[in-house]
Amino acid sequence: MLEPDKKYLNISEVSERTNVPAYTLRYWEKEFKQLNPERHSGQRKYSPLDVELIKQIKDLLYNKKLTIIGAKKVLTVDRRQKKMSNDRQVNITDSKILEEIKQELKEILDILE
Repeated sequence: MLEPDKKYLNISEVSERTNVPAYTLRYWEKEFKQLNPERHSGQRKYSPLDVELIKQIKDLLYNKKLTIIGAKKVLTVDRRQKKMSNDRQVNITDSKILEEIKQELKEILDILE
């Protein structure tokens, strides 16, 4: 997606890659709190994640014909689902670790008896 030596894109590069005008990107920053590019020397610098989010917003608004409010709701639900999925993965990992600890403690008890 980005050149290997480049971590961020400026607004004109993002505009060119996403085919979204720069003024629209600035407006979306105000409307979508998730879209928050870093600023370096007063310049917006977009990460690959920002560019993916822009593509998702564009799809929701232009292709799926959602309103901005509707797109915000979809993005919020998506973010919650990802968080819940990540939380479940952590819980599964925690359960496995606890089972391993429990087994090791049983083995230590057997040795001590």
